[in-house]
Amino acid sequence: MVAIGSTRVAGEARTSSLPRRRRFGVAWLGLTPFAAYVILFLAVPAVIAVASGFFSATGSITFANLAALGDPTIVKAFQGSFLVSIVSALGGAVVGALICFAMLGTRPDGFLRTTIDSASSVLAQFGGVMLAFAFIALIGSQGILSKWILSITGVNINEIGTNGPLLYQVPGLIMPYLYFSIPLMVLTFMPAMEGLKAQWGEAAATLGATRLQFWTKIGMPVLAPAFWGSVLLLFANAFSSYATAAALIDQGGITPLSIKQQLTSETVVGVANVAGVLALGMLVVMVIVMVAYSFLQRRAARWTR
Repeated sequence: MVAIGSTRVAGEARTSSLPRRRRFGVAWLGLTPFAAYVILFLAVPAVIAVASGFFSATGSITFANLAALGDPTIVKAFQGSFLVSIVSALGGAVVGALICFAMLGTRPDGFLRTTIDSASSVLAQFGGVMLAFAFIALIGSQGILSKWILSITGVNINEIGTNGPLLYQVPGLIMPYLYFSIPLMVLTFMPAMEGLKAQWGEAAATLGATRLQFWTKIGMPVLAPAFWGSVLLLFANAFSSYATAAALIDQGGITPLSIKQQLTSETVVGVANVAGVLALGMLVVMVIVMVAYSFLQRRAARWTR
């Protein structure tokens, strides 16, 4: 009887150790609307946009369109996109991280924390034409702040070292991009800040470490993957933004506006289907960023388990 019982237990142990096959039940059907949305409105348009760059004006397949990536106008557009995205991502990440650090001393269910979380959720999605109008009304040529500074100091902030109002140039996009990058950083980085365990600080203090030593030796190394992952997320968000820039800048200067220019003009660089080539370039950049973001997120998740 003992041998039979031990054999049965051993058999059950081997059976439980075998990988179980996932059963696709009725619950998986709930993903059908989302999957259909992704395929119809994200995957199919992306494939069509990128594939159009490999066709000539006569409809034949060609790789000659890729030469447009070396055109000075296209290169300058990518440089403008990288400039605005990197500066706004780093600036938003630093300011957002400082806000998260300050919120660590507040109650999670307190009025201040709840207010900041709610405001960040709203402001992170506040973009497009409305955001552009808000900045035009504030610091545009006839903006309230511009007029107020002019009346007080006699200085026109729209004529300082620029060829016209800064807001309507590519570097001026950094200001509205920071507006939605900072709250997005608060939303994405605050969970990582809350993941710092109080026991780590107590152990460091017991061993004689100062607060500065705790942050430089423990806090910052632990938060580094989450911080840089959030920076990449802010970069991707700024790199792909279009509506705010389109409302402020008429001509190209960044890649999304150059795509619009290629779709509305036939003789910008003299190569057919350049919009698809630009979409391909943006897609490559976004894939690299998302792969790096996924890697950093896995590194950051080690400390939250």
